[in-house]
Amino acid sequence: MTKPLIISDCDEVLLHMVVPFRDWVDEAHDIDFSLDNHDFSQALTYRHDGSFVEPVKIWELLGGFFDSEMHRQPPIAGAVPAMTALAQRADIAILTNLQDHRAEARAEQLKAIGIEAPIFTNQGPKGQALARIVAEYQPSVAVFIDDMGGHHESVGEVQPDVWRLHMVGEPLMARHIKPAPHAHARIDEWDAAHIWIEERLLAAAPAPRTEGKAL
Repeated sequence: MTKPLIISDCDEVLLHMVVPFRDWVDEAHDIDFSLDNHDFSQALTYRHDGSFVEPVKIWELLGGFFDSEMHRQPPIAGAVPAMTALAQRADIAILTNLQDHRAEARAEQLKAIGIEAPIFTNQGPKGQALARIVAEYQPSVAVFIDDMGGHHESVGEVQPDVWRLHMVGEPLMARHIKPAPHAHARIDEWDAAHIWIEERLLAAAPAPRTEGKAL
């Protein structure tokens, strides 16, 4: 019999990202990053004149952060013990929106905090990538965890029988982000999320369709 499968995002689910990124652009680039606005196009401003950082520059900064600053990313509280426990009963896969050449660095980064799992990189909506992972593992039941609502919508369209947990593990961001309507639940703390995931794994039933409304 096949095992259950947990497919998890990394940034703001397993690791803090925006806070260390904010601190880095502050220190290294004299850029202010307002966590009150999770829209990156309106969140980063040059300190010398208050103008918005151009989208192309934001992408350059993000690339620079992931090239040299991933060591700044601490784990989300409770993520490591929860994933360690869940790995006793389920396969774990990491589906992260990084370019392919950063997969090895991401794997080493997670291994250093005690999470060892295959890394699947992706760009854009995650539905098709998740469907390929599910086809590879053929799990008895699958759970997807991500902080971005658009990815839950994408997965719901392509693989609706996968359970979808919306988690924003960074408290400074979580309060500004509404529950994703295409997720089955919104839980931001790992102690509660662990229980919810365990219940899905034990029941081993396919997820119901959400029809764009959180259950």
